[in-house]
Amino acid sequence: MPYKAVLFDAFGTIVQIKERTHPYRHLLKEGMRGGRQPKSDDIHRLMTLNLGLPEAAEHLRIPVSLTRLAEINQMLVDELSSIEAFPDAGEAMAVLRSHNIAIGVVSNLAQPYGSAVKRLFPDLDAYIFSYEQSILKPDPAIYRTACQMLGTAPGHMFDGDRVAMVGDSLRCDRDGPRAVGITGVHLSRSGAGSTTNLLDFARDIVAYE
Repeated sequence: MPYKAVLFDAFGTIVQIKERTHPYRHLLKEGMRGGRQPKSDDIHRLMTLNLGLPEAAEHLRIPVSLTRLAEINQMLVDELSSIEAFPDAGEAMAVLRSHNIAIGVVSNLAQPYGSAVKRLFPDLDAYIFSYEQSILKPDPAIYRTACQMLGTAPGHMFDGDRVAMVGDSLRCDRDGPRAVGITGVHLSRSGAGSTTNLLDFARDIVAYE
C-alpha cells in the first residue's frame, strides 16, 4: 500500500539554527532578575500561545525594561535570520512530490519561528505548529489534526491511509505518531540510527508503491 502523506518535524529535521542566541532563555532569566520565579509551564505556554516575544513577556508577567526587551528581541531577529534548510530536506520533498505524496510539517515551536519555516518551505500542503494548535507533540491530537489537514485518516495495519512522520525526537517524531497509526521514523543525523538523512528516507517511502 503506497503512502498518502508524510509529516516532517521542523528544527533539527528540515531546518537548523546556525547562530543560536537563545532569546527566550534570556527573557526568562530577565524575569528571575526581576524577582519572578520560573514556573513549570513556562515553556509549554511559550510554545502553545500565538504571541510574539514582547507579548509573551507581558503574558508571563516578566518585568523587563523596554531597552532590555529591545535587546532580547534583536537576539531573536538574529537567530531567526540564521535559520537555514538542511540540503537534503528539499531533495527529499522533491522525491515525495514526484510521487504525489502530500507533505506537512508538525513542530513544537514559539510563534516567531513559524515564519522562518514557511519562508524556507513556502509550498507545503499543511503547517501544524504548536502555537497555532495550542497543543504540543506528542499529544495525539496534533498528529490527527495534521492528517485531517492533509485529507488523510491514518490507521493501524490495513485500517486507514498510510502516513509517515520523520524527525529527530524519539518521543515526538517516532513514538507519538506510532500511537495514532502513523509510521514514525527517527532521524539521527549523527549516524547513530538506521535513518541518517532525509533523501534515503524519502526513497524508502516511495518504494512502497
